[in-house]
Amino acid sequence: MTAFTVDRRPPVPERGIALIVVLWMLVLLTVIIGTFAVLARTESLQSRFLFDTTDARYAAEAGLHRAVVELRNPDLETRWVADGRPYVFAFGGAEVEVRITDETGLIDINAAAQAQPELLINLFVSVGVDERTAELLTEAIQDWVDPDDMARPLGAEIAEYEQAGYPYGPANAPFESVDELQQVVGMSWELFRAVEASLTIHSGRANFNPAFAPLSVLRTLPDIDEEAARLFIEERSQYHPGDQMQLMLPDGTLVNQRGGGLTHTVEARATLDSGTWSQITATIRLGTDSRGRPFRVVRWSENETAPAGSSAPTS
Repeated sequence: MTAFTVDRRPPVPERGIALIVVLWMLVLLTVIIGTFAVLARTESLQSRFLFDTTDARYAAEAGLHRAVVELRNPDLETRWVADGRPYVFAFGGAEVEVRITDETGLIDINAAAQAQPELLINLFVSVGVDERTAELLTEAIQDWVDPDDMARPLGAEIAEYEQAGYPYGPANAPFESVDELQQVVGMSWELFRAVEASLTIHSGRANFNPAFAPLSVLRTLPDIDEEAARLFIEERSQYHPGDQMQLMLPDGTLVNQRGGGLTHTVEARATLDSGTWSQITATIRLGTDSRGRPFRVVRWSENETAPAGSSAPTS
């Protein structure tokens, strides 16, 4: 006769397990749906940012073209002045601010090295470099530009570059861009950034025109300090080339606001209502080329931080 044993363990709560499984499934689905929602929102924000950035970028480019039109305006009374003063207008839902600097208001590094080296010395001193180091840098720049291999007393030719560990020597030719100044022996990145906004290679003039000079360049004048330079810029912003009264420097020197050049640096910054912005900085040369274009771009950058132009570590 077969004996049977009775399982006296309590019955498994099947309904409780099913409820737990359902709850875990709901949690899992919630996590999955939440993840997809976050991804969708992120992609939407990225798309919106990309659209706004593109919109702002082309609004800034419109500011550049507007600047060209205004610079070629035959009416002297309404023509925009290229002394760095701001011009603001609305374009396609963006606020566009344009500042134009005539390159004749900057120090031409090639012309100054050959005819006005004291301008370079004063520029270096104005950003915190001691006079001895300023003279060393200036003579090194002169040796970079001149065609011979004879070093000045404080300058640098091939032997000095080799001694300093440089794999190259001076070009013995004019600078082809302001950026090339970084290759001169003794020039640091911090110092280059401090003087970059004050220099050009496009004016071809040994001296600069104060009517268009920024603060950093005006400070190189021997009889004008920073406060006087700021006051002059503030006064200059109230003048227009079409005015009968002529602008004067603090020492009484008359300033010619009508004697500009053909090369200008244009900063155009467009800001949307959302706060998204884009900035174009372009150096342009006016004049119709062989293809009929009204200007030619010689330097271009986007969304770069403007050079300080005011301070640098003392060398």
